[in-house]
Amino acid sequence: MQMSGAQMVCEAIIAEGVKTVFGYPGGAIMHVYDEIYKQDGFEHILNRHEQAAVHAADGYARATGEVGVAMVTSGPGFTNAVTGLATAYMDSIPLVVISGQVPLSLIGTDGFQEIDAVGISRPCTKHNFLVRSIEELPRILKEAFYLARTGRPGPVLVDIPKDITVETGEFKYPESVNIPSYKPTYKGNKKQIVKAVEAIKNAKKPLLYIGGGAVLSDAYKLIREMAEKTKIPVVETLMARGVMGHDHPQLLGMLGMHGNYASNMAMSETDLIISLGARFDDRVTGKLSEFAKYADIIHVDIDPANIAKLVDVQYPIVGDVKQVLEEMLPLLEGVDPDRYQAWREILKRYDELHPQSYIDSDEVIKPQWAIERLGELVGEDAIITSDVGQHQMWAAQHYPFDRPRQWINSGGLGTMGFGFPAAIGAKKAHPEKTVINITGDGSILMNMQELVTAAEYDIPVINVILNNHFLGMVRQWQTFFYEKRYSETDLTFQPNWKALAEACGGIGYDVTTKEEFDAALKDAIKQNKVCFMNVSVNRFENVLPMVPAGGALFNMMLPSPELADSALEDKKGTK
Repeated sequence: MQMSGAQMVCEAIIAEGVKTVFGYPGGAIMHVYDEIYKQDGFEHILNRHEQAAVHAADGYARATGEVGVAMVTSGPGFTNAVTGLATAYMDSIPLVVISGQVPLSLIGTDGFQEIDAVGISRPCTKHNFLVRSIEELPRILKEAFYLARTGRPGPVLVDIPKDITVETGEFKYPESVNIPSYKPTYKGNKKQIVKAVEAIKNAKKPLLYIGGGAVLSDAYKLIREMAEKTKIPVVETLMARGVMGHDHPQLLGMLGMHGNYASNMAMSETDLIISLGARFDDRVTGKLSEFAKYADIIHVDIDPANIAKLVDVQYPIVGDVKQVLEEMLPLLEGVDPDRYQAWREILKRYDELHPQSYIDSDEVIKPQWAIERLGELVGEDAIITSDVGQHQMWAAQHYPFDRPRQWINSGGLGTMGFGFPAAIGAKKAHPEKTVINITGDGSILMNMQELVTAAEYDIPVINVILNNHFLGMVRQWQTFFYEKRYSETDLTFQPNWKALAEACGGIGYDVTTKEEFDAALKDAIKQNKVCFMNVSVNRFENVLPMVPAGGALFNMMLPSPELADSALEDKKGTK
């Protein structure tokens, strides 16, 4: 079948089963957009910024497990998309981003809106392509989707010169892909699995350490089965919230810089770490020389480059978490759960000594209360996205996540402005779900233009702005480590959030009391329109526990009445 390159792009997207594409047109990709106008195989959402388009595709991918697709033009269109690519790359999210490029004859001439998209994106994509002929376009498109979703998932860029989108050629979309240099390992080495099981049986203080790879591999049912069979305690990373379900008896909670006391002490005292899809990020390990000093490590990861990258590993297993657990679980039949009873009792006492808590107030809304109240009112029926900062950590600590893919946030890159467009993508993926973006007054400004996108396409995302009139997380560090010198973090000057939402076609609420919070949320769900809930929260509240940068996990700053009082009264350093 003869067709233009632009037609091939659309046909490939349809062949891959993609239902929604996010993007922003421009000169170099105009021919593709002309074909989008003519087709009816997928919907296109016009975001108001290229970064937001990639984040929306990212949110769609995280909510579904499918490949998200975004489309941008050359030059500034592509450079705007780089933050979205890097965000997805750090969290191993499957995306295909299609960018326009100047014609082949102009590449290297500093032509209008020319940029080296391949060179720029090399560090933040799983793979990238510059299409050099119409003949190779169908193969490249097929390989892009294959690479994005297989092995360790990630974003793939396809950069297409404008002249190739005009040229015609034979479109024969490949049924399969064969890349000799790329053969992901899914099944773990059986001998290593047997050795790992023996280590589990011999351990006295084992700990299941669950990372985002457990979500990506859809292994949560097997992980729960393993925990229930062995009664081994479990900790989750920021990216794994929901894998165990918030009320699972084996779950200690989140670990790391803002993990709870029991989780961090468990990691500090365990004698065997069973790492499933986690990468020992610095926000988890703290000071490496003090990290899990008494433990051997079983590390299951589909990416061999991740294993032993930061810590010594005694039992490396390269493979997909789900498939490795399918092999491992039958071998665990002989494990005696009573063997770990003393260990569980120690961790129970740690949790009782310093539970995940905060000191509530009748005078102001505490952000932790707002998160917990969201959980009480919408709970498992909602998908929660977040931006980055204090609100993100409070959400991870206090929201009752029941399932994987319920919690969508930028973990590795920590991208402010991610939450709102990601929520748009998640809502397109699951229109039947309530989708709430928990954000801050700093983060929401970074992609607030997406109010127009959500209003135009009737995408009723609820943005809960925990407004403390600060860049909260930076202010917290300035409080603890910079003698309260609040340099450029005071956000006292703000827009009228309610009026802003209404001006862009949505609805807005100003919330100053707990009663108003309940009323606003219930009305927002009823109104079913994109909205801003501007929630005034305690200005100086801190995210605790906290492990100072470079500190050991067992040296935590914990909530205390003294810190609570200072948070309510702190005035030093503000404008």
